[in-house]
Amino acid sequence: MQNAEVIEIFEKYLVNDKKASANTLSSYMRDIRKYCDYLEIHTEETIVSASEDDVHEYIDYLRASGKSVATVSRNIASLKCLYTHLCIKQIVKVNPAMKLVPDKGAQKLPQILTSKEVELLLDQPQCIDAKGYRDKAMLELLYATGIRVTELIDLNIGDVNLNAGVVRCQSRNRERFIPLYPAAVKAVSEYITLVRPQMIATPDEQSLFVNVSGERMSRQGFWKIIKFYQKKAGIEKDITPHTLRHSFAAHLLENGADIHAIQEMLGHADISSTQVYSHLIKKQLKDVYNKAHPRA
Repeated sequence: MQNAEVIEIFEKYLVNDKKASANTLSSYMRDIRKYCDYLEIHTEETIVSASEDDVHEYIDYLRASGKSVATVSRNIASLKCLYTHLCIKQIVKVNPAMKLVPDKGAQKLPQILTSKEVELLLDQPQCIDAKGYRDKAMLELLYATGIRVTELIDLNIGDVNLNAGVVRCQSRNRERFIPLYPAAVKAVSEYITLVRPQMIATPDEQSLFVNVSGERMSRQGFWKIIKFYQKKAGIEKDITPHTLRHSFAAHLLENGADIHAIQEMLGHADISSTQVYSHLIKKQLKDVYNKAHPRA
């Protein structure tokens, strides 16, 4: 179903069923049209095909672009209303906006872990059993590449070339190759050779990362893994499945990487999505200055 048709269905719902006021109708429709513009420019998805990752990345994009708390919260309300209605109408099967939470208080930018916090998080999985080897490999691979969580769990065994030290990511009708640092190569290699053969349910299983049932890891399963190791590491920041992706991009920028190279690795169709991380770094530097400078 095309975006224009979905927008028309949603507008009729707001007018006829929800009896929205003129102001609410105008705000919601403006929000959804801007969301459509984002999907068309930055992804190859439609409203119907957009995933939970796409929706969360859009909200992070708004935050990092400097939108006010009120604007971000209203956009969240608009998206939740849209997708709830689409679920009821059975136009979409899963609500990708279900886990969005409105901002409260000060502007909430996407969280970035410090290098020390990343190291602490990656050190949590203990390679003493199959789960430890798998979790170590997943976390190292995620931070090494900056790929989306959905891209991580969609990886197949043939997508990793350990000899060349690269991973192939196929997403949104595009293919990209991302290098791996040595520690990630080591972690993934040990997982593949030492424990994956015992974890897979059948010899022809293609999924790179599997759950305890030997089948492809789910996004929800990985979310639980992230939260478990966050708690174990004692990291108080609000870590989400996107946090390592944000940190990957921000740390590369901080260390002088070319923004176009980062755009390619992240799989951003438009450079403005990548430039968001420049805003995050500037905001972080300003916060450090204000806290540390004696006359600030």
